[in-house]
Amino acid sequence: MAKFVYRMQNILELKQKIEEQEKANFGMATARFNQEQDKLRQLMIKQAAYERQLKELSIGNIDIKAIKTCKSAITSMKVALRDQMIEVSKAQKAMENARKKLNAVMMERKMHEKLREHAFEEFLDEMDREESKITDELVSYTYFNTEKEDE
Repeated sequence: MAKFVYRMQNILELKQKIEEQEKANFGMATARFNQEQDKLRQLMIKQAAYERQLKELSIGNIDIKAIKTCKSAITSMKVALRDQMIEVSKAQKAMENARKKLNAVMMERKMHEKLREHAFEEFLDEMDREESKITDELVSYTYFNTEKEDE
C-alpha cells in the first residue's frame, strides 16, 4: 500500500512552530499584565495606608511636620498610581495584540490542517479506486480464464 505524503507538510510544521512561539509571547504578555496589575494593587494599598496614617495624625496631638510628610507621600502615591495605570493599560494592549496574533496564527494552522485532512481523504479515495480497479481486473481475469477452460 502506498504511503500518504502531504506535499505541504513542512508549511504545516512551520505554522505549528509559529503558533507555539505566539503562545509563548501571549503567555509573557499575560504575565506582564498580571505583574503590572499587582503593582497597581500594591500602590493602592500603600496610598490607603498613607491616608489612614494622615487621619490618625490629624486626631490628637497635631504634628505639622508629620502631616506634611504624609500629605506629600499621598501626592507622590497619586502620581505613581497614575503612571502605573498607564503601564497597566500598555500591558493590556500588548496582551490583546498578542491574543490577536495568536488567534490569526491558530486559524492559519487550522486551515492547513484542514487542507491536509482533505488531501488525506483524496488519498484514501484514490487508494479505494485503485483497489477496486485491481479487484475488477482480478475478477475479470479469473472469469475469463474459467470460461476459456470450460470450452
